[in-house]
Amino acid sequence: MEINGGDVVYEVLGHSGDLIALTPGGRFGKDIPGLRPLADALVAGGYRVLLWDRPNCGASDVQFYGYSESHMRAETLMRLVTGLGLGPCIIAGGSGGARDSILTTILYPELVTKLVVWNIVGGVYGSFVLGGHYVVPSILAVRGSGITGLLAIGEWQDRIAANPANEMRIRDLDADAFLKVMLRWLNAFVPKPGQTIPGVEDGSFDDISVPTLIIRGGEDDWDHPKRTSLEVSCLIKGSVLIDPPWPEDAWERAGEKFAASGGTDFCLFDTWVQAAPAILEFLGR
Repeated sequence: MEINGGDVVYEVLGHSGDLIALTPGGRFGKDIPGLRPLADALVAGGYRVLLWDRPNCGASDVQFYGYSESHMRAETLMRLVTGLGLGPCIIAGGSGGARDSILTTILYPELVTKLVVWNIVGGVYGSFVLGGHYVVPSILAVRGSGITGLLAIGEWQDRIAANPANEMRIRDLDADAFLKVMLRWLNAFVPKPGQTIPGVEDGSFDDISVPTLIIRGGEDDWDHPKRTSLEVSCLIKGSVLIDPPWPEDAWERAGEKFAASGGTDFCLFDTWVQAAPAILEFLGR
């Protein structure tokens, strides 16, 4: 579907039941290992599941606009669900997908019936890591080599490999306009008083009134701190907070396994399927 001038790739699993829009973390697409087993388990529980490649993820077109990348994704999800005539629906996501889901619920409350989030990013370390990983390399590339410098970055090379049209979309970017957007996106990741999660004002959580399930972060998870999920549970009135169904150190052990494989064995989301029983129980209330 074309949304705001870019193609968005999606698929819907299941044939009946309420729709769950399921969003992974990072800049990973719908085919990232670990996501589909969770989607299949939710379908087996009687739901339909929307999987989608957000802009800059998977085979969708690259796009650069909005207050933050998550704000852009929230608008895209709203237009995707409404364009398909599948709303209102349940919104669910983990890690960066949790932030995208929270923002979608805040900005487009008419779209959402229930909210389920886990692995919520926050804290100084988690926020700076995201900004340094997803934004700073592109800024440095363009400042040093112009827009064509983006073509040397592995992440954008992957987007071109998945969708060759992205090469021309990148080449057609205006360097000054692109840098302006990147600085805005980077600023969203700078920790600020009154922002428990990057780029989202604490006061805006008052706009979330739907039933909400929060699976808290692991005890020593620096990327998705336990403290952040506890604070979010305080900000969303009436939300339900549960312990993670996976081991407390699941994220750390998966990260070690991923690093030891040289980046070839992606297992960061393998435990997510373990959340299916708790999610289904919550949705069935």
